Amino acid sequence: MTTSSLKPTDLLAGELLLRPFTLSDEQAVAVALADPDILRWTAGNAVIRLPAGQRAMAWLEPRVRAWTLGNAVFAVADRESGDLLGSVTLRDVHRIPDQALAAYWVTPAARGRRVGARALDAASRWAFTPRAEHGLGLHRISLDHALVNEGSCRVATAAGFQLEGVMREYYVEPSGRRHDSHLHARLATDPGLRDQGLTAGS
Repeated sequence: MTTSSLKPTDLLAGELLLRPFTLSDEQAVAVALADPDILRWTAGNAVIRLPAGQRAMAWLEPRVRAWTLGNAVFAVADRESGDLLGSVTLRDVHRIPDQALAAYWVTPAARGRRVGARALDAASRWAFTPRAEHGLGLHRISLDHALVNEGSCRVATAAGFQLEGVMREYYVEPSGRRHDSHLHARLATDPGLRDQGLTAGS
């Protein structure tokens, strides 16, 4: 099954707002991409190779239009201040029937507040919600991270993504260095799916 366009959606999860990125997020994304860990693990080679001043827009533009290509890319913001705290992505939605792949990052200033886990959990519960109830109707969401990226492992586990195995030398850094990776996944049938703190907006 091929992916199809998704309806841009806002999600509320406590004090967090998950919303589509806009081009006006460029400055906040530039600050995030100045963090070595975000740049190392999630920015992508095409962005890393660019001069620092061009990276934010190069990262942002494809994610603004990503919803039309079957990828739900959320900016994670503080509901009150609007400050950008991170990002959660569900990509390749239904490329494999009823499945998607997750990715995420959290700004240095927002770390230690379980922002990543709560945002990933919220996005996952929305994705598992039936289409008739304005979700994506997914059954399985998987993600991977380099074993040395222990923070990502903590986020995945806290969001209910069970460890399924190790993929040998799966992750390749821009430098060419290879790392073994953990494979995590969460199913719609796993316990603890629903939470009263999540509501879907437009």
